[in-house]
Amino acid sequence: MNQTELARIAKAMTAPGRGILAADESTGTIKKRFESIGAESTEDNRRGYRELLFTTPALAEWISGVILYDETLRQATKSGERFVDLLTRLGIVPGIKVDGGTKPLPNFPNEVITEGLDGLPARMADYHKLGARFAKWRAVITIGPDIPSTTCIEANAELLARYAAICQQAEIVPIVEPEVLMDGTHSIERCDDVTGQVLATVFDRLRAHRVCLEGMVLKPNMVISGLQASHRAGAELVAEATVRCLKRHVPVAVSGIAFLSGGQSESEASQHLDLMNRMEDLPWPLTFSYGRALQHSALEAWGGVAAQVHAGQREFSKRARLNSLARLGRYDRALEKSPA
Repeated sequence: MNQTELARIAKAMTAPGRGILAADESTGTIKKRFESIGAESTEDNRRGYRELLFTTPALAEWISGVILYDETLRQATKSGERFVDLLTRLGIVPGIKVDGGTKPLPNFPNEVITEGLDGLPARMADYHKLGARFAKWRAVITIGPDIPSTTCIEANAELLARYAAICQQAEIVPIVEPEVLMDGTHSIERCDDVTGQVLATVFDRLRAHRVCLEGMVLKPNMVISGLQASHRAGAELVAEATVRCLKRHVPVAVSGIAFLSGGQSESEASQHLDLMNRMEDLPWPLTFSYGRALQHSALEAWGGVAAQVHAGQREFSKRARLNSLARLGRYDRALEKSPA
């Protein structure tokens, strides 16, 4: 394990004013996204949409890394340049989603476990040869009546730690993503409690597996009310509760934190990140690793039509720029009304 190189890459991924684009939608997920705009999910359409994102002018000013899906890692632009080479040339770190998705956790109704460890060391070696320099594994924790169980939290934390150790042995920076879902009627206080339990367990297992904290990036949820809650906490409270929870449970040695958007609207995700970055005495860089909160408007503007590629790029660049400002604590909601 080259800890110096891992730390260098992790630091680049959380650089000031830049964040991570999550473009790692599985074939099934992107099919649903395309169906929402009336586009067919063919391999060429998927490739074309990813090319729209990756060739957006000035992309590297706002984006430090891109999480790719296996198919995308092996694809190229129309001119024949591999996506991974294009991103590297721009100074953007290419990454890869490596988990195999969630499956029901036996004997624990409504809870899931993430699969994908089988054969992972060999796949990591292959991904490194293909140019990936970081990876992502997502664990999913649901809040509901009598859940999450301790078993679910501990099982997912163990898998995250084993994945992270395998990554670092392959000289790939792990993004560790323990997501407490927004789905549900729970209060922000309940989310705070569960998120704290999850983070404490995850870092206990990371230490047990001797994972180099300086050579990883944490991708957590924000501490936020459930989407179906009767009363949802305001933006200031979300920012305060999230930073307080992180300070209680995340070691200072971690290189950086890149939040998932987790069902928030585009503007909500930007505003929450901005408010956190306006706080003093933050122990780590706080940035974004957004999927829908970066792509939603771009996808709709593109609409699967070749003639509207530039319209999609304009919307994507606007969201990337606004989240870059939020990363610096300089976002203003009035900018949402500015033209793309």
